[in-house]
Amino acid sequence: MGKVFKILGFAGSLRKDSYNKSLLRAALELVPEGVEIELFDLEGIPPFNQDLENQPVEKVKEFKEKIRAADAILIATPEYNYSIPGALKNAIDCASRPHGDNAFAHKPIAIMGASPGMIGTARAQYHLRQCFVTLSCFALNQPEVMVPFAQEKIDKDGRVTDKKTRELIRELLENLVDWTGRLTPST
Repeated sequence: MGKVFKILGFAGSLRKDSYNKSLLRAALELVPEGVEIELFDLEGIPPFNQDLENQPVEKVKEFKEKIRAADAILIATPEYNYSIPGALKNAIDCASRPHGDNAFAHKPIAIMGASPGMIGTARAQYHLRQCFVTLSCFALNQPEVMVPFAQEKIDKDGRVTDKKTRELIRELLENLVDWTGRLTPST
């Protein structure tokens, strides 16, 4: 049996029943053969403080270790005030600091998001991509999984019921595995 391809997934929302955590749970159901997804909760990552960046708390150390151990990253982000949530940006800052200790460096990343509005997190996803430019990450371009009117596509139990959304998540995962293989060919 070959090496298992590992994806680390996390949501930008801290809310227990967030639509974006539902997208990640759907990804667990739709994962391609030979691929494993581990979910990480950003709850408990303290606000970034540059005075303390060389002494990170255990939650930040754990987050950085899991990022480094993964072959690729999957992020599900809501959109707050036309951008990414503060908790997500904070977690990215914590995991990419101090200078020279960027856990995200050279990681392939896939982004998806759901919202109750009609834009489906488009602005947040574009802002998130901007954050990754300076971190030397490789964001997957297609498919764009921007789920509008999430309340119509995710049931009260947090299950993604919309067939098209599930197909896009499956395609995103398949493309992430392929993208990672193109960026890091085996030797």
